[in-house]
Parts: sequence; C-alpha cells; structure tokens
Amino acid sequence: MKKLKVILISCLCLLMMTGCTTNKIDNQKIKIVCTTYVQYDWLQQIIGKENSTFDLSLIIKNGVDLHNYQPTVQDIVQISSADLFVCIGGESESWVNDAIKEAKNKDVKMISLMDVLKDHLKEEEHLEGIEEHDHEAEDETEYDEHLWLSLKNAHQAIEFLSNEIQKTDQKHKDIYQKNTENYLKEIDDLQQQYQRTVDASKTKTLVFADRFPFRYLMNDYSLNYYAAFPGCSAEIEASFSTVTFLASKIDELNLSYVIVVDLSDKKMAKTIINCTKNKDQKIVTLDSLQAVKQEQIDKGYSYLKAMKHNLKVLKKCLE
Repeated sequence: MKKLKVILISCLCLLMMTGCTTNKIDNQKIKIVCTTYVQYDWLQQIIGKENSTFDLSLIIKNGVDLHNYQPTVQDIVQISSADLFVCIGGESESWVNDAIKEAKNKDVKMISLMDVLKDHLKEEEHLEGIEEHDHEAEDETEYDEHLWLSLKNAHQAIEFLSNEIQKTDQKHKDIYQKNTENYLKEIDDLQQQYQRTVDASKTKTLVFADRFPFRYLMNDYSLNYYAAFPGCSAEIEASFSTVTFLASKIDELNLSYVIVVDLSDKKMAKTIINCTKNKDQKIVTLDSLQAVKQEQIDKGYSYLKAMKHNLKVLKKCLE
C-alpha cells in the first residue's frame, strides 16, 4: 500500500508536467485502458483494428503474471486520463480502486469483469488432496477471478462491452454490432467444439500439477479435476501429501497426461510423475492468458487462438 501511495504521488507530479503537452489528436479520441490482454482483445474485435474513434491501450503486456503485477507510475498516469477503464476486478487487482480515486478524469467509467459476470462468480474452493492452511481474517468471501476461461462467460462479457461501445459511439454502432456478431459466432462455434469433444471422450477427469485457474472452463462441461493449488494461490511448493495424492489419482484413473499452466517450470509435474507407477505420463500446457507479452500480440496471439490451443490439449487429455 505504501508503494502504491508513492506511485500515486509521483503520478500527480507527472500529470502536472505533461498536462499541457498532450497531443490534440489523442485528446479527440475516446481513451480505453484495459488491465489485461483478454479485455483488450475482446474490445479490439468489437471496434476493429482500423478504428479512429477509440484509443485502445493495454497495461499488463510484459509477460508478468496477473497475480504478481504491480502498477508503475506510467500505468497510473495512463489510467488517470482514461475515459473508459476495463479491469478484471478480482483480488489480483486490488490496486485498481486507489488508482481510480486519483484519476485526472473524474468522469472515467470503470467496467469490472467480475461485476459484469457477478451472477456466474464461484467462490474459491478447497480442492481435495490439498492441505488446508490457517488464514487470518478470512471474513471476506474470495471469488475465483478467472472468468474469461469460460467461453460462455466470454460471450456475455463481449455482449456487455459491445453495448457500452455502441452507446459511446452511436455514429458507428452498426459497424460495432456487425463486428460483435461475427466474433460471437466464432466464440459460440468454439464453445460447441468443446462440448462435442467432451461428449465424445471416455476420460472425464484431469490432473493439474499446478495452480488451477480453469474452474469455470471445467464446470462448463462437467469435467472432474484435481490440482496442486487453487487458482489464485501464491504457493509454488506442494506438500508431500499433495504430491502423493495426485500421483495416486493418476494411477487410479490411468491418465496419460499431467497438465500445467503457462509459465510453469514443470518441476512439480515431473515430481508427481516420478511418484506414479508407470512414470511415463506426458506434460501438457493449458494457456490461462494471464501473462501475455507484447511480442506474442505482435505475432498474432489472440483469445480465440489461445482457447483453440486449449481445446487441442484437452482433446489429448480426454482421449
């Protein structure tokens, strides 16, 4: 919190120095600032890449995991001058409210994905096989913030964002509506591919040797799962009992694959595999879209491509 206060004070100074030199053309655009790549990509699909009405920008684009991100002075300045600020709104973005309070533009509108999809929120769950730890002051309910990994949630969020864009720029609303319809068709087609894959599969249980941000995705298709840690866990070392429990589940279910999340060093997965009877399971990676780099974006990375990759991985695991 002290660090954030220092950043906010620095931002006020920077805004005073730069306030008179802002480019006139940029001022004419409606500024949209997104914290993570998912909302950025959704909005880009809605407004179109050649759009001249909106100035769309992304904050977290250096490959840092959403859960470990700390805003810079420049990030706060960027948010401060936004007309529309789009965030996840979960525990990982607890810094957002302080940033909004200090915004230069007092009319900035904030859209939180967790508010938009509040009817679909799920509480963080205790996963079987994981040792429970004592947590002080656990009065507040914690919700799983990885809503975007459900294509069904994505559909609803995209519709909401599209409506906001159309209200903001009614002159081009027909273009935005058409873009949205085309994009949602791709989202829905992919969702149906997931359903067909699960319906045709023999295996219905997956083991994650990692954090577990895929609860919404698993729940969409009634898949069973075991994992080393909950989705937002900061832990990186599983207990011996967790390792042996997951290894026993792999043996019991005769699984051929162990799943990790992007950025994993795979050490835990290898340890778990070494505790199984056959010790020959393959490690596969699901993309949580939590740590996207600008280089990936420049090479054509997208939400749909990531979710198509995840479908290919699931097909392997569910065979």
